[in-house]
Amino acid sequence: MADSERRAVVSGGSGGIGRAVVFALAEAGYEVVALGRAADRLAALTDDARTRGHRVTTRVCDLTDDSAVADLAGALGPVSILVNNAGAARSARLRDTDVDLWHHHLDANATSAFLLTRAVLPGMRERDHGRVVFVASTAAHVGTRYTVAYAAAKHAVLGLARSVADEVAGTGVTSNAVCPAFVRTPMTERSVARVAERTGRDPRQAERALAESTPLGRLIEPEEVAAAVAYLASPLAGAVNGQSLTLDGGDTQR
Repeated sequence: MADSERRAVVSGGSGGIGRAVVFALAEAGYEVVALGRAADRLAALTDDARTRGHRVTTRVCDLTDDSAVADLAGALGPVSILVNNAGAARSARLRDTDVDLWHHHLDANATSAFLLTRAVLPGMRERDHGRVVFVASTAAHVGTRYTVAYAAAKHAVLGLARSVADEVAGTGVTSNAVCPAFVRTPMTERSVARVAERTGRDPRQAERALAESTPLGRLIEPEEVAAAVAYLASPLAGAVNGQSLTLDGGDTQR
């Protein structure tokens, strides 16, 4: 396999899921470029990767900035795997969701994926080789209270994944999504803290309530999401396109 076919790019690469995806792809032999906004967290990721002997580099980029993403794509060179993992989540009812919070969710989750995919996909099409994987959520399938902006943004991500899949159907490029329920990440920890604050529960009780909201009865580990991403990014998944792989123990069957 050519070197250009061994380069993977992971947005939100220093977070819980992103970090697990970075290491899963690195362990599979890919040169991984982790993208993010926090230089200190990316530096820590680089140090950890170095101790593991992985080929991981990092780049700071605002993925909601069109020109910044275009410049980044030019600097990256050929990309074989793109994992759109960057995102944000804050809970609020519709009446408490202002325009800023709405746009924050759409930009962080959907616009970042749109701009990065649009910038990288032409090269994949030209080489007739590539995998695009979107990290969405069960919220891309089901709307619930307190998730107005988040669910709308994740629905947009899944729609983007499916639309890209239709564009690349019949080529060597695929586009798919993974949709996990609550994952054990710093983002979920912040959600647990907000639930505890609003309800007066102990944080452990709040986490248990989230965990028991799915048949699994537990939080999903980042490595489980990374394994699903690694499969969809692998040569063995060449016949899988336009699909949503849901990780919730069977709660959402569609």
